[in-house]
Amino acid sequence: MKVKAHIRYKTKNNKIVPGVTTILGLLSKPALVPWANKLGLAGIDVRSFVDDKAQIGTLGHLFVTDHLAGIKTDTTDYDANQIDLAQNCALSFFQWEKEHPVKNIFVERPLVSERYRFGGTLDIYANVDDKLELIDLKTGNGIYDEHIFQVAALKMLLNEHGFEIDRARIINIPRTENEAFIERIITQQELAIGWEIFLNCLSIYNLKKELRGA
Repeated sequence: MKVKAHIRYKTKNNKIVPGVTTILGLLSKPALVPWANKLGLAGIDVRSFVDDKAQIGTLGHLFVTDHLAGIKTDTTDYDANQIDLAQNCALSFFQWEKEHPVKNIFVERPLVSERYRFGGTLDIYANVDDKLELIDLKTGNGIYDEHIFQVAALKMLLNEHGFEIDRARIINIPRTENEAFIERIITQQELAIGWEIFLNCLSIYNLKKELRGA
C-alpha cells in the first residue's frame, strides 16, 4: 500500500510547526459517526473501506498534479482497480480543464508562515482564465465548511510569501459513481470568515499544546 509521506513543516530557525489539516482536525465532524455506523451495519469494514478510498483519492490527485507538472505518474504501488478508478477520477478534472485551460505555476508546494507559525501544502497555483488562482483538489462526497477554512489558510500562506491571488477555487473530483464532480469559487467574504475561524483553531491548538507542556 502506498503511504503518502508526512510533511514536517519548519520555520527558518528550524522550529517544527503544525500543518493546516492538523490544526483543523480540532473541529468536530458529526457526520462521520452515523456514516461509519451505516457501513458497519452493512457488514463493511470501515478501516479497509476508508483506506481503499484514500488510495484511490491520493492517486487521482497525483494524476492531476503530475499532469500539470508534466511528469509521468508512478502507479507501481497501486492495484489495477485503484488505478482504473483513479484515472476516471482525474478524467473529470481533465474534462473541466478543456473549458478552463490551466497554465501551471507550481503544484504541491509546501509553505510555512513565519508570522503565524503554521504550514500547509498548496495543490495547484496557476493562471486560469487570465486570473492567478489557488485550486484545492478534493476527492470525496462534496465540499464542506472545513475545506473553505483550509483554503483561507493556504491563501494567507501564498500572500505571506509574496504570491498574488485573484481567486480561490475548490474542485472535488469523484472516485466512484456515487460521488459527483463539484467546483466552487470561494468568495472573498467566505475567505475572510474562513481565515478568522482558522486563526481561532490555531489559537486553541497552541493553547492545548501549552497546557500539555505546563
